[in-house]
Amino acid sequence: MHKTTFLHASRIFLTTFALIGLMLLTGCEMTIIDLTPDKMPQNPSQIYTLTARFKPSSSAISMPSIQPRIVIDGQSFMMAKSSVGEDVWEFDYQLPAGRLNASYYYICDYTASNASGKLQQQAFSELKTLTINNRYVRPLEVTRAPVGARVNVLGYGLTPQDVVCFDNTAARTVYESPASLSFFVPSINSGKSYQLVVRGPSGELGVGTFRVDSTSIQVSPSSLYLRQGEQQPLTFTIPLPAGPGGVLVEVTTDIPESVIMPEVIVPAGSSSVSVSIQGGKPGQGSIYFKSNGAGEISVPITVAAK
Repeated sequence: MHKTTFLHASRIFLTTFALIGLMLLTGCEMTIIDLTPDKMPQNPSQIYTLTARFKPSSSAISMPSIQPRIVIDGQSFMMAKSSVGEDVWEFDYQLPAGRLNASYYYICDYTASNASGKLQQQAFSELKTLTINNRYVRPLEVTRAPVGARVNVLGYGLTPQDVVCFDNTAARTVYESPASLSFFVPSINSGKSYQLVVRGPSGELGVGTFRVDSTSIQVSPSSLYLRQGEQQPLTFTIPLPAGPGGVLVEVTTDIPESVIMPEVIVPAGSSSVSVSIQGGKPGQGSIYFKSNGAGEISVPITVAAK
């Protein structure tokens, strides 16, 4: 009687031990590491690569038997080996139009050997969510420039209402497309760095740190005398050729009804530009332009009647 009970208990113990061993074997020999970032920038094709590392932690696993899959939005897809590493697999998923997120997890089927023979095993990862960022800016290629220089900002989801700001100083911003803005470095203190942000109705985007360098601008002639309707050239010169986008010269006047002139931009690759000043209503005052490092410089102007 006692012997039978003992044998019965031994069988239960051995069976339980075997089941526990089988449970421990299942999936624990395969480590799944998700390499997909939580957020990805939106792209026009709406195709996103999800990547994971399937790393065997036991020599009992048959390497050729490893078959990783991804289950995304409830659908299962086989993954392909990536060129970045032996244990790295990937899958390109085209997100349906209008969608900005997707839930997914990984499954890995493989064969493992133990004392009983070969066993078909499965390993699972945790459930993750991929979020698509439909408004962002890329790091600047140019991180320093003098006052007036034109600099490009590339990104996605940009709008005509967006304005580039140096700390709290707004720069003149030109909207080019949902993927591109440009701005002119404003007349602010040189020799220091500023935090750039893009501000608009859709929120604020951090661009990075930007250093404003000093420069000087010369103007010729040093004074102007015009009659109504008469034109005369005014030449602006900078020390070095302007970079891509040119250099904007900030010009103002205290007699706006007397002075008619276009916007002043030194073209890319040039170190000077001439613009025609036309006399408007009779008056006497000055034309002012800002040169970082030289302060505000004025050119006296008189507009006489015909």
